[in-house]
Amino acid sequence: MDVIVNKLYELADEKFRLFTSKSVPNISMDNIIGVRIPDIRKLAKEIKNDSNIEEFLNDLPHKYLEENILHGIILSTKYKDINIVLDRLDNFLVYVDNWIVTDIISPIIFKKYPDIVYNRIKVWISSNNEYMIRFGIVSLLKFYLNKDYIREELKIVMNVKYDSYYVNMAKAWFYSFALIKQWDNTIKYFQGKKLDKWVHNKSIQKAIESYRVSDMQKEYLRKLKIK
Repeated sequence: MDVIVNKLYELADEKFRLFTSKSVPNISMDNIIGVRIPDIRKLAKEIKNDSNIEEFLNDLPHKYLEENILHGIILSTKYKDINIVLDRLDNFLVYVDNWIVTDIISPIIFKKYPDIVYNRIKVWISSNNEYMIRFGIVSLLKFYLNKDYIREELKIVMNVKYDSYYVNMAKAWFYSFALIKQWDNTIKYFQGKKLDKWVHNKSIQKAIESYRVSDMQKEYLRKLKIK
């Protein structure tokens, strides 16, 4: 919608536009306005209850990266009906084409309906859509690294066979956090070398970088690296 795009352009920063283009090299500069995330969050808060916001959310696909970021932030905070959130996510995720948008979506309502959301996440992860899969993995990382789900989700993420940098990085990010929060269940995957070499080593690297992993654990992880 022109009104919202104009609001985004009012917040544009050309230097930040150039910076953003390096972060998402698959997105054309023509589709980047150059608005910082805090400014988009502030705008989302201002407009999410406007009378024309439904028109914006239904107007897919969006042209600009920042429209998609704005869309993701609004979906994360606006609705109190989990079915509406999940249906709107299904409609939106098919158009998402970069990691910034997948990672910005974090619906607070997910915490209230863990089983319903978990079942939908498994559908997203089993899709053949790169960024839908990434969103599913990142959602597991954000909301499900607990004793009720950890054993199954460790297997689910291991079995993702979509070979792309952004999916593999999400897997490594997931396992590094699993090592931090669920060490006893997760370390078995590294002892048994159940992950592919890149994800295995990248997960260890990211876990070692965390202050929440003890020095003793870090030393042990270093010995588990695949050469």
